[in-house]
Amino acid sequence: MSTLRQSRADRRRATEVRILDSARELFAEKGFERTTIRAVATAASVDPALVMQYFGSKRELFSQAVQALPAPLTATDADELVDQLLASLGLKLGGLPEGMLAMMRSMLTDQAAADHVRAALGRQIDSVGAALPAAEDPELRAALVVTALLGVTIGHQLLGLAALREAPADYIAALLRPAIKALAGPPG
Repeated sequence: MSTLRQSRADRRRATEVRILDSARELFAEKGFERTTIRAVATAASVDPALVMQYFGSKRELFSQAVQALPAPLTATDADELVDQLLASLGLKLGGLPEGMLAMMRSMLTDQAAADHVRAALGRQIDSVGAALPAAEDPELRAALVVTALLGVTIGHQLLGLAALREAPADYIAALLRPAIKALAGPPG
């Protein structure tokens, strides 16, 4: 029986993935401030110097661990936009990726994490604003929609509010639908 030998490059990629997975988990659990390179290295079963060799700094490790792009909106009218936004909420309530949890947990205590979240939310607001029907204030409406959904996500995922945790995601979406539709619909 022959065994396949991994190339050096494959082993390096596997180690890098293991470090990033461990970092995501720790950043999601503890946030940026309380996560150490030593803890990440221990969780990934590598030497702390190797983490630094691969990523250079805790900040760069964090940046790579939390990279995520929101799905583009493809709505052609207000009703479809509301459906897409509420569907994304259902996904978020089902459980966020650890990178996103890490970013959300860290955004209030770390300026770079806050800047990263602000930029990501800015892109999301721009995307929602561009999908809104003609309105005098699409950026404000989009910001209200995005931050309302963010607040529900934070209440559910980070704070574990019982009322949000116990309610099915589709019921939460049904309750939010009129408010999101009012913000996303044509001015009236």
